[in-house]
Amino acid sequence: QVNHTVVTHFILLGIPNIDGLQTILFFTFLAFYLCALMGNLLIFSAILIDPHLHTPMYFFLCNLAVLDIGFSSVNNPKLLAILWANSRTISLGGCMAQVFFFHFLASTECLLYTVMAYDRYVAICHPLRYLLIMNHRVCTLLAAGTWIASSIHATILTSLTFTLPYCGSNVVDYFFCNIFPVAKLACADTYVIETVIFTNSSMVSMTCFLLILMSYVRIVYSIVKMNSAEGRRKAASTCASHLVVVTMFFGPCAVVYTQPQLSKALVNAVELFVYVVTPMLNPVIYTLRNKEVTMALRKL
Repeated sequence: QVNHTVVTHFILLGIPNIDGLQTILFFTFLAFYLCALMGNLLIFSAILIDPHLHTPMYFFLCNLAVLDIGFSSVNNPKLLAILWANSRTISLGGCMAQVFFFHFLASTECLLYTVMAYDRYVAICHPLRYLLIMNHRVCTLLAAGTWIASSIHATILTSLTFTLPYCGSNVVDYFFCNIFPVAKLACADTYVIETVIFTNSSMVSMTCFLLILMSYVRIVYSIVKMNSAEGRRKAASTCASHLVVVTMFFGPCAVVYTQPQLSKALVNAVELFVYVVTPMLNPVIYTLRNKEVTMALRKL
């Protein structure tokens, strides 16, 4: 019988080829992280305090702000610890938590963008019935549904990953614990589990993307049919912020998954943009494009 030592912790390799740049990257990522926390906290507080913003669109934006605070906090603290103190060790529990919360929050964000696209579709294609269709109960159910469905999705993925036996190498070739870099270390055949996980995640993101696309096809059709130029401009303006954040969310994923020949350095740069920069940009985009949010922030 072979004596296996069970892995109790993992060692994260961090970002490759950054010798001598650790301090610059530490302060850059720290600035992004603090801006993400501050920006999203301000938007959340402004919407909560201003009664004029207690509408379906801002209710979902509030959810997005909470999500971005969580999403930027999954990987950033550990990444900063690696850059500043070379603290690469992460416990098995910490690694499981990173895998769970990363997929829970990424999946919730994906579903929330879909719900927000539906909200814009109802607002532009059925303006007279908007508040009737998107009433308080419907909004609460849609938001709760995204969080609950994602928690189930993340629980399944995390369970599948950590039911594998880990008894060999514990060095994760990545800057945080994600499913595929961790599953590679299992001392068992991971082909079936990796296929199930990849199919599951791809199905969620592809379904969301297609639903968003369908909503926007209907929205564009309605905008084109409008008689007044002012109405067209206003309708397009309410969708612009959402379209930009959706493009920033799905764009990098599409680049990574459809271009397998990309160098590892470029893939790392794209992924760091999604995990570190995007949570900071979302509040900026919604504030720049939106007079009501800007007014609420001034009041705050």
